[in-house]
Amino acid sequence: MSGKEKVFGWVDQNREDVVAFLQELTQIPSVTGGEGPIQDFLNEYLTRMGVMTELFIPDKEELQKHPAYVETALPYCGRPNLVATLKGAGGGRSLLLNGHVDVIPEGAAENWEHGPWSGDIEDGRLYGRGASDMKSGVAAITMAIRAIMACGIRLRGDLTAEYVMDEELTGNGTLACVLKGYKADAGICCETSGMRVQPGSIGRIWFDIRIRGKAAGIQRRHEGVSAIELGHIVTKIVSEFEAERVSSVSHPLYPDIMGSIPCMIGKFESGTYNSAFPDSCLLKGSMATVPGEDSGSIKSQFAEFVIRRAGEEHIWLSENKPEVAYTGYFADPSEIPVDSPIVRVISGSFEDYMGRPPEISGRQGAADVRFLNMYGDTPTVIFGPGLTEQMHANNEYVIIDDYIDSIKILAAAIIDWCSLADTPDTDEQ
Repeated sequence: MSGKEKVFGWVDQNREDVVAFLQELTQIPSVTGGEGPIQDFLNEYLTRMGVMTELFIPDKEELQKHPAYVETALPYCGRPNLVATLKGAGGGRSLLLNGHVDVIPEGAAENWEHGPWSGDIEDGRLYGRGASDMKSGVAAITMAIRAIMACGIRLRGDLTAEYVMDEELTGNGTLACVLKGYKADAGICCETSGMRVQPGSIGRIWFDIRIRGKAAGIQRRHEGVSAIELGHIVTKIVSEFEAERVSSVSHPLYPDIMGSIPCMIGKFESGTYNSAFPDSCLLKGSMATVPGEDSGSIKSQFAEFVIRRAGEEHIWLSENKPEVAYTGYFADPSEIPVDSPIVRVISGSFEDYMGRPPEISGRQGAADVRFLNMYGDTPTVIFGPGLTEQMHANNEYVIIDDYIDSIKILAAAIIDWCSLADTPDTDEQ
């Protein structure tokens, strides 16, 4: 029996335990800012498995020196990164696995049919905040390593697993691992991909647009210029910019360009009092970029477009230009060639197990692979069980069969990439 067949058999025989592990992860609240408890849980679990681990708090002062750092008001105390290392026997290629443990806030409880921290299982789905994004990916990494070790398989290449914090707000957790010197010959990020193999991910740019109206007393409101009305004009202009990009931007990994590069206003704030004339407006939104685009250039194009079109639409805005600023979340797009060795290996593992080739696509969401590809000297592909369309959704779920299949495919890819050492089998302790 081959090493892969042993791993597949182990996963099937321990399916109940493997699913329970994901269920337990999902039941640990780990909203960004509160990652400490889940990291402690994972550290203890991996240590019992016999894997070397390191917990470390990212150094904000060092991070701030890096051009990819994203500013955040949240402190990092009590929010460690966790890195696990399985040393190889030597002579094989090294592999880095990456996943984030933080999740977005759960929102109002009444919006959940299954509790956000329940881990409920129904009709082949496991529910909870982070079930798809991306605790199923984190669990798949852990269970793939456990299965390999349980089957007495010794790898030639080193295997490193990063469990990072702060992905949802900044990505600084993975950047901290890069600055720590963690790297490998290749990487697999187990982000939401719906079991697709994804050599690329979009970028994301958050923006603010401040608009000034003309103040007036409520009885003389006809003499003022309503910032609410101006805000609606600018909101439509942002939609025009999106339409222009959809008609002109293309990328082979993103045939659905409309769904891949949204540009929209997500928050509209104006006025201070029911009986006061609204003389200011703040629009908050985001836009996406595809691999190959320069983020700085897109920022400049967006600001120029908004200011120019606003002036054309309203005389007041031609003399009182909207102010465009880029604040909050930012991510560059990133990709590796579709014929990269690691893409071929994970695709081959998928096809060998599933009996069909995987869908190769670009991820319609930003991902930490940008740090690994651009700064970490680790060409990284995305493959995970979570559904991108379930990312940040109410009643978020993952399909349990996808989770199980992803463990087997990931373990097979680890074996193929790192190569087997000639060591006798041992039973799991």
